[in-house]
Amino acid sequence: MSKKVLLLAGDAAEALETMYPLQRLKEEGFTVHVAAPKKKVFQTVVHDFEPHMDTYTEKPGYRVSADLAFSEVDPQTYDGLYITGGRAPEWIRNEAGALDIVRHFFEAEKPVGTLCHGPLVLIAAGVVKGRKLAAYWALKPDVEVAGGTFVDQEVVVDGNLVTGRAWPDNPAILREFIHLLRTSPR
Repeated sequence: MSKKVLLLAGDAAEALETMYPLQRLKEEGFTVHVAAPKKKVFQTVVHDFEPHMDTYTEKPGYRVSADLAFSEVDPQTYDGLYITGGRAPEWIRNEAGALDIVRHFFEAEKPVGTLCHGPLVLIAAGVVKGRKLAAYWALKPDVEVAGGTFVDQEVVVDGNLVTGRAWPDNPAILREFIHLLRTSPR
């Protein structure tokens, strides 16, 4: 039977941090369901850098259909969780249903993957203390205040948690996340 992965996303999720894991996980034969605050078509964004700017720019990306609203998710039926980056985590972390979903995966020690701003959701769920993780560099103070150790490298594996810095790290983080899914006893 194919393992099932839940992908948490929503409006302003980074396009490459949504589409790459969605397609890569399906390519590996996993069943992937996208969950968002509401079951709807949401808008991703493209984050890129301009040489004259100190921060990233944002442009419209692809539209993606959510299969489920957070309130419809039964996390017990999933083998892994992947949280997209971009600005969506700023909103996702305020959704009580999303935080309950995240806590389930940590309590059950199921594989969890995230990158960029996705760790904001982990911080809000209270699951970062004592963990090592990568994230977008601007989240270093957030990770440390939450009791985690920020590591500036393309992929960090800490038990059931796989993290990366941003979309350039997609190949490394997905390689490790897929490995965890394949070797997880569930």
